[in-house]
Amino acid sequence: MTDIRVGLDQPTEEERAAVDRVVDASLGPAEIVESERLVRGGTARRHERRHLLLPALHALQHAAGWISPGGLNHIAQVLAVPPAEAYGVATFYDLFRVTEPDHDGDVTHVCVDAACQIAGSTERIAGLRAAGVAVHPSPCLGQCERPVATFVQGRGRPDRIPADGLSASGAVPGPRIPQAGRPGLRLLRRIGRAGDANDPTSLEDYVAAGGYEALAAAFRRGAAGVVEEVVASGLTGRGGAAFPTGVKWRAVAAEPGPRYVVVNADESEPGTFKDRTLMELDPYAIVEAATIAGFATGAAKGWIYIRGEYPLATERLGHAIERATGAGFLGTDIGRSGFDFEIEIRRGAGAYICGEETALFNSLEGFRGEPRQKPPFPTTNGLFGRPTAVNNPETLVNVLDIVTGGGAAYSAIGTEGSPGSKLFCLSGHVARPGLYEVDFGATLGEVLDLAGGVVGELQAVLLGGAAGSFVGPDALDLPLTMEGARAAGVSLGSGVVMAFDTSVDLCPVVTRIAEFFRDESCGQCVPCRIGTVRQHELLVRAGRDPDPALLDDIDRAMKDASICGLGHTAGTAVRSAIDLGLISADGGGAR
Repeated sequence: MTDIRVGLDQPTEEERAAVDRVVDASLGPAEIVESERLVRGGTARRHERRHLLLPALHALQHAAGWISPGGLNHIAQVLAVPPAEAYGVATFYDLFRVTEPDHDGDVTHVCVDAACQIAGSTERIAGLRAAGVAVHPSPCLGQCERPVATFVQGRGRPDRIPADGLSASGAVPGPRIPQAGRPGLRLLRRIGRAGDANDPTSLEDYVAAGGYEALAAAFRRGAAGVVEEVVASGLTGRGGAAFPTGVKWRAVAAEPGPRYVVVNADESEPGTFKDRTLMELDPYAIVEAATIAGFATGAAKGWIYIRGEYPLATERLGHAIERATGAGFLGTDIGRSGFDFEIEIRRGAGAYICGEETALFNSLEGFRGEPRQKPPFPTTNGLFGRPTAVNNPETLVNVLDIVTGGGAAYSAIGTEGSPGSKLFCLSGHVARPGLYEVDFGATLGEVLDLAGGVVGELQAVLLGGAAGSFVGPDALDLPLTMEGARAAGVSLGSGVVMAFDTSVDLCPVVTRIAEFFRDESCGQCVPCRIGTVRQHELLVRAGRDPDPALLDDIDRAMKDASICGLGHTAGTAVRSAIDLGLISADGGGAR
């Protein structure tokens, strides 16, 4: 019997050509015929092609403006993916459309999450619609330092971030790095250095600024030596979980190959834009650090999974990979070391949950981005079931200094419990929103002062993003360290510091956070699927007087029984806002 059956709808020539540019269709449709006995070769062929599903869907969306039935049938035939499964993947992501649009052009995504919400996203959407623009209200677009954030999804032309008057040149608006060029920076030192051309696309500029010295040092230390230096440094993950990086690498290196390195650049936490900034302005650093991770763990292949709403970062990383390969910093026998390593970029398509590492694996493999049960852990059973080291860009860039200067020197920076420096994303009501680097141990008040202080009277600060907590003005002395945050019952998360002055009514902000988690839950497990809906419903119905006991019950159920961190943290910001009286009838904020 024929394993793959499709409907009668046929792709247009434009759709067929777009998909075939991504998938090598010269082999013909991957029609797999199976009897009662499993045909292992056919099954292997299917698995080899399945991971191309996401790029094929992107190609179809880009060419036609939607995922048509005919186009989906063509993808299903070429990749040997059952049409129902392909449809299930296409409908999982915010950037894909499975209904024909009522317009012929681009779609403008406008952020409606907190930083843009208080900056007037509702008015921006109304104005664009009045001008005849096709608008899609969007979750956070990772441009929180320059609200209201927009992203144009092009049909037949590149996706882009419009200038909107934010750039002096009228071109793509650049990230805001108020500290650029200042001495003492580590993670941001190559960005905006005085007197330099500072071209992030130039490999020559990167090498002149010390680029690839770390890779050479890694080869001198040897793979095991690199791992031990990272262990000694005390470096922990900068995505929120804070797992020791060296411990992860050591575990992966101890497993039989093949092994993989994955750069988790699916930065979707509302309020976070640090990784986007690094990818746009220091792309070679991420490529070099990923190469070191591959060398240290014994991986020959790396993947960068980058969120689909980051077109400039995607372009610059792709260019950096191409240039590094041409110069011998990637590919075969790098630096005559005998080490082979290649990197492939894979774009996400708008799903917050794909920032969870196992959901990312499923997405990259061509499945719905739903988290996997743990154990087993990625260090033994990661991408394609193989040992995998997963790190975000900020974590990896720290490795460069560790390899060149040694783990002991790195651990002397910051505090004993939180060594190194940290990037913080400041947005909301501060004088100079942007990305800031400080050594661990700086207080919340000091970081706000770096950004010029709060504009207006401070009402609250959201720490860690939508999955974090609100704190009040009495928390300005809070040390921004892992141990300091734990002692205060909060989390630094991915480095979000979003300030709200007393003019803001936080009730709709908190309700939007609940709506965000309702929409972004993958729906796989009952506690999160139902809990996020009930939490949002309760806030909508009760307004400023939600039942704290009922919210506690919902939060406890999600924390205790959800598969992944989304359910564990979906109620944290909501509950903290109630504890602080930010949304009660007699609480603070504008009324």
